[in-house]
Amino acid sequence: MRTDSRMTALATTLLLGLTMNAALAQQNNSRMTGLKLEGNEPIQIESDNLEVRENDGVAIFTGNVSVVQGPTLLRSGKMTVYYATDGGSATTGSADIDRLEVEGKVYVRSNTQVATGERGSFDMKKEVLTLTGKEVVLSEGDNVVVGCKLTVQMATGLAQLEGCGNTSGGTRVKMLLKPGSQAQ
Repeated sequence: MRTDSRMTALATTLLLGLTMNAALAQQNNSRMTGLKLEGNEPIQIESDNLEVRENDGVAIFTGNVSVVQGPTLLRSGKMTVYYATDGGSATTGSADIDRLEVEGKVYVRSNTQVATGERGSFDMKKEVLTLTGKEVVLSEGDNVVVGCKLTVQMATGLAQLEGCGNTSGGTRVKMLLKPGSQAQ
């Protein structure tokens, strides 16, 4: 009986905490918008190798890829940049970036949040980041959420994490919240 009441109390505390965080998110947008891109800031890209296919509007960065834009840092083993084909040059970087695709131990950090996965894509026009893998982790301080597919609306910081399949054998989304870890 005591175990049941402890579980009920824990579930109630967790639900109350999530409800309070949602209310705070509505009142104070900055607390919940860790992963964002700043479209008007320059993008710095470094890698061991670069292959540019001008006619295809593609640049392929391989080996220790590092991308910095404002407060956002992305690291991966390989990144393919697809440029818009309506003008500019992929060789000089004067063409607009349509999307990025990354793979190989993807790491994204922005402000106070960190996300990791095996593969990812950034749709620059829609400002959507998607990370996938056997274990996609989103963390902020001591708070951690784990699943298999993370979709982030970069303009707003709104994130959705999905489990690994809807069958009974699939892994569900896991969350660890530490009380007081968001105190300012």
